[in-house]
Amino acid sequence: MHPKVAICGAAGQLGVELSRVFAAAGYQTLRLTRTEFDITNATAVEHQLARFEPELVINTAAYNMVDVAEQEPLAAYQVNGLAVRNLALACRQLDAQLVHFSTDYVFDGTKGSPYVETDAVRPLGAYAVSKLAGELYAQAYLDKVLIIRTSGVFGPGGLLTARGNFIELMLRLAAGGQTIRVVEDHIASPTYAPALAERTLALVQAGMSGIYHAGGGQAISWHDYARLIFDAAGLQPELRATDEREYRTAARRPRFSALSNAKLNQVVAPMPPLKEAIAQYLAARQPHTAKTTAT
Repeated sequence: MHPKVAICGAAGQLGVELSRVFAAAGYQTLRLTRTEFDITNATAVEHQLARFEPELVINTAAYNMVDVAEQEPLAAYQVNGLAVRNLALACRQLDAQLVHFSTDYVFDGTKGSPYVETDAVRPLGAYAVSKLAGELYAQAYLDKVLIIRTSGVFGPGGLLTARGNFIELMLRLAAGGQTIRVVEDHIASPTYAPALAERTLALVQAGMSGIYHAGGGQAISWHDYARLIFDAAGLQPELRATDEREYRTAARRPRFSALSNAKLNQVVAPMPPLKEAIAQYLAARQPHTAKTTAT
């Protein structure tokens, strides 16, 4: 029999890729989207997963409006914290493994070099606290849980979601013809969703558990990331560097939250270089944009 996997948040950028990769690997896949599966409802989670009886549950669902979370911290905590508890309890009842995706924002960004899994966590705001709570709930109820921390995910599925991703934002701004200002004093490790999905499958097939960092593999400022995007797309908008002082946000963000993939690379292939991942993204989005232009 083919193993069963339930994917929560299946309509998101990462969920789309996980559904594709696990189905191609022979898994019987149950795609659960926000409209049909409320992970904050403990009873619904228990009943729906019990009907499917998966051996594996993957959670990509998240409240990720970092700034809005400062005005509604309870909403963020319900999705990113308590809902993970619901999934963990259901997995314990079913003897299923939980794979849960977390974030580089659990760190405060003061280390100044890529974070490893054993570095101390210190979230800076409501969103970050809620994501750390999800990690803790998963570990509290399950002996074998796989937590994957990632950073700045982008994938073709972003074309189909309301919030999109950083690349789509940059391309929209470039099309508008205005000066584009992007912070240069915040460093992350942008991660290509298809590559992340493939390495998630590899970790599962290798029987891994615990915490793994799976960022894009390159520490880069958002300003320099934007420049890579424009170069790959053959665009030359006016791009100016700004900083945290000039570009204030409601939520505090870690200044250097890039992740080290050293532990991950001992098990699976390294992530593709960011420049290559951007090129793959732009190629993958062409059929979608061509359809939009045609209609």
